Amino acid sequence: MIDARRMNRRGVLAAGSGLALAAAAGPVWAGAKDGDAQLDALLDAQLQAWLDRAPELVTGLGLDVGARATQRFKLADRSQAAAVEGRDKAAADLAAVRAVDPASLSPEARLSRDIALFQLECTAAYRAFPFHKSEGWRESPYIVSQIGGVYSMTPDFLDAQHPVKTAQDVDAALSRMAAFAKALDQDTERAEANAAVGIVPPDFLLDGALAQLKALRDGQAKDKAMIRSLTRRAREQGLANPEAAAVALFEGPIRQALTRQIAALERHRARAVHDAGIGTRLPDPEAYYALNLKTYTTTAYSADEIHRIGRDQVAELTGRLDGLLKAQGYTKGTVGERVAALNREPRFLFANTDAGRAELLAYLETEMARVRARMPEVFATVPRGGFEIRRIPVEIEGGAPGGYASAGSLDGTRPGIYYINLKDTADWPRWSLRTLTYHEAAPGHLFQGALAREAGDLPLYRRLTGFSAYSEGWGLYAERLADEMGFYDDDPFGRIGYLQSFLFRAARLVVDTGLHAKGWSREEAIRYMTATAAEPENRAAREIERYCAAPGQACAYKLGEIEIARLRAEAERRRGFSLKTFHDRVVMSGPMPMTVLASHLNAST
Repeated sequence: MIDARRMNRRGVLAAGSGLALAAAAGPVWAGAKDGDAQLDALLDAQLQAWLDRAPELVTGLGLDVGARATQRFKLADRSQAAAVEGRDKAAADLAAVRAVDPASLSPEARLSRDIALFQLECTAAYRAFPFHKSEGWRESPYIVSQIGGVYSMTPDFLDAQHPVKTAQDVDAALSRMAAFAKALDQDTERAEANAAVGIVPPDFLLDGALAQLKALRDGQAKDKAMIRSLTRRAREQGLANPEAAAVALFEGPIRQALTRQIAALERHRARAVHDAGIGTRLPDPEAYYALNLKTYTTTAYSADEIHRIGRDQVAELTGRLDGLLKAQGYTKGTVGERVAALNREPRFLFANTDAGRAELLAYLETEMARVRARMPEVFATVPRGGFEIRRIPVEIEGGAPGGYASAGSLDGTRPGIYYINLKDTADWPRWSLRTLTYHEAAPGHLFQGALAREAGDLPLYRRLTGFSAYSEGWGLYAERLADEMGFYDDDPFGRIGYLQSFLFRAARLVVDTGLHAKGWSREEAIRYMTATAAEPENRAAREIERYCAAPGQACAYKLGEIEIARLRAEAERRRGFSLKTFHDRVVMSGPMPMTVLASHLNAST
């Protein structure tokens, strides 16, 4: 799971260099009732069992100390047996939560129950689809793709999240490198099992995955990011040089496991077809896509409804952009053609060189600091932890999203990280970068995530839960909020970038449902995205391929934003509306499904 208003006695206590969970007597909610302690103990036990299975997350949270110290040496079990066990556990957990009488609970405890029920219902429902893989934000029928698989996650995790402060931390990193080889083989075994029943990714997804796997496997081991990072940080701490041991692991078991995975995917590539959507390759694709849409959007919208909403939003946003472009003298061609022309104007571009990338990152740092300084104007609470901006690792940038956020540790000692894909700086004209920063950093993902994680009043199971429509909807809402605060008042092209961002997310509703419910091809979807949302073709191609690998995920953004905006409009009509209070109610209660958020906000008034 990846946020109750009154103090929760569990809390998170400092313990050595990390955090440990304190013993709990249950939360103390306003108007607490007899069932609250029972539900709290149940949800906490479920959380602890889930953390037992997630050593990378435990490290990311800073909880790999004390009783959990051995998890710093491990990676998660990625076998098919573990996946089945996890979904069976979710079904049992679901039954246990359902058995708690909501009449015995306070309003806050009922909120916790509703959040848990939705999440467990979705997880348990995937038992009907044994080929399915849940991996962070990726709900996918494909075990290995250009965006998914342990090969794309562990090197960056070892670089950015695994701590290196002591000799034991070095040993733990080497242990995880050894476990990386096993995890690769587990992914390969599951991919082979899926292929045996005809579930093979499209040819272009396999091409992307193979290119990245070969880039990771080939070349000098000592030059790999995870090894460079380990040796550099060990040197900075005055520890013995681990390079020889790390290189031996890479040259031996890791490279061998990568070679086995490459060979398997090359066999799959020989039989792969070009069909982009899931309709021709999965059993009961309509039911699978409907479940993915429910999981991602946390709504009951059908694929047809989402497609219609997307087209309506595209039409409305295109009209708004038309007026802004004409005001700047851009009058010829469609809106898509005019915005595309802006993409190519040299005055907006950073050089596609290391120096240009450094200049771009410095620009983002300045903008992030500026917007964070103004957040107290619209938020009663601001995060304590810091934020960083980093380039997405070169080894995986070919298939990675344009940008994404990685949350910091619970105690704030490891900052949240805003990643940007700098494979080609032409993907990021200057007029688009402010909006990306507001979405990924502040007041978007890193800001919201940090507030949830630092909310000591909340039980940990509320702080660590996650729903794409909530988080991505908030990220898009954050872009709108920045506009309301005047961040584009002196930057008309920045406002064009903001509306183009909204148009891009609306177009996602059309192309995702087009691919998976209406039989669109990859090329048809790319053409629509470039013509309608003015995305550069190479970036549009990466985006469309991402939607092919994670069906439904692209629909979370705009549907989440639409719902948050609707709920705010409702709240504004009530007497005594306060924007800070509204934000507090949305963010400080933690992530939740859109349906639950609506009932929570209505109950709060």
